[in-house]
Amino acid sequence: MRVSRWVGGGIAVFAVAVSLINASWIAPTPRNRLTLIAHHGLAQPLADGPEDGCTAARIRSNEDNKYIENSLPSLFKATRMGAAVELDVQPTADGQMVAFGDPRLDCRTNGKGPVRAQPLAALKTLDIGYGYTADGGRTFPLRGRGVGGMPTVEEVLREVPQAKLVFRFAGSDPRDADLLVAAFRRAGMPIDARYAFHGPPPILARMKALAPAAWTFDGHTGSACLGDYLKVGWTGYVPASCRNTTILIPIDRQWTIWGWPNRFQKRMADVNSRLIMVQASRNGRIVGIARADQLGDVPRDFRGALWVEDFYEIGRALGR
Repeated sequence: MRVSRWVGGGIAVFAVAVSLINASWIAPTPRNRLTLIAHHGLAQPLADGPEDGCTAARIRSNEDNKYIENSLPSLFKATRMGAAVELDVQPTADGQMVAFGDPRLDCRTNGKGPVRAQPLAALKTLDIGYGYTADGGRTFPLRGRGVGGMPTVEEVLREVPQAKLVFRFAGSDPRDADLLVAAFRRAGMPIDARYAFHGPPPILARMKALAPAAWTFDGHTGSACLGDYLKVGWTGYVPASCRNTTILIPIDRQWTIWGWPNRFQKRMADVNSRLIMVQASRNGRIVGIARADQLGDVPRDFRGALWVEDFYEIGRALGR
C-alpha cells in the first residue's frame, strides 16, 4: 500500500512538473503582431478539386472579387490590407523574371506553351485573366481584365517598394535564383528582412549562396522538428532540428506541441526559428486556410505568420 502511494505521488509530482515546464501562461505573449501571408495576393477562390490541373477553370463565383492572382492590382490591394504577399516567379526566354504561377500559359491566358519559352515582349501582350471560369466555360468573368498584366519582378519591387513579399520559385532550375537576384539589383532594392524565398531546395541553396542573409524555406521545412519536439519538448529541450529554421505548423496539429502557444513561441524565438501556421503541407506544397471560420482555430496569442489562401474573404472578415 505504501509503495503504491509513493508511486502515485511520484506520478502526480511528475505530471505537475511537466505541466509547469510547458505552461503557456508562464511565457509572455510576444510583442510582435501576427503576420498574414496572402497566397498570390488577392486571388480567385477555388472550388474543391485536384490541386494540379487548370485551377482557373474551377473558380467559385464571386461577383465582387475581380482580382487576378500575381498581378499588380492584386498586390497593391493585399498590401494596403496589411498582408505580406506570396508571389510565384519564373524566368522568361530573355532572362527576365515575371510573376506567374503556372509553368504553361494555356490555362490562365490566351497564350500557348511554357512561360520560360517566351520573351517578355510576347508575355506582355497576353491576357492573364483569359481562362478563368466558374461555370465550365460558359462565361469568363475576368477575360479582358488582365491584358498586359503579367508583371516583372522589377515592376513589383519598384511599384510597391513597401510591400513585404514571399517569392516562390515556380521552376526547379537553380539558375533562377541568379536571375531573381539580378532583378533586385536592377530595381535598386536590397534583399532585406522584407523578403522571403521558398521553393525547391536546390534553388534555395543557390539563393543562400548569393544572399546569405536571405530568409529561405521549402514545403518540408521544419517537418522533422515537430516529430522530434513531440518526443522531447516536454522536458523544455529544443532539438537541433528546431533550431535556426522555419517551422510549418498544420492548424490541426497545434494541440500536439508542448507549451503551445506562448511557451513554444518563446523557445523557438530563443533558437532563431520562425513559425508559419498553415492548413497543410503536401508533397512540398504549402496550403493555407481558405475560410473565415478557420480563424477561430488560430490562438489569439499566436504571433508568427498565418498562410492564407483566400485573403479576399479572410482579410474582410478581419476588418482589413
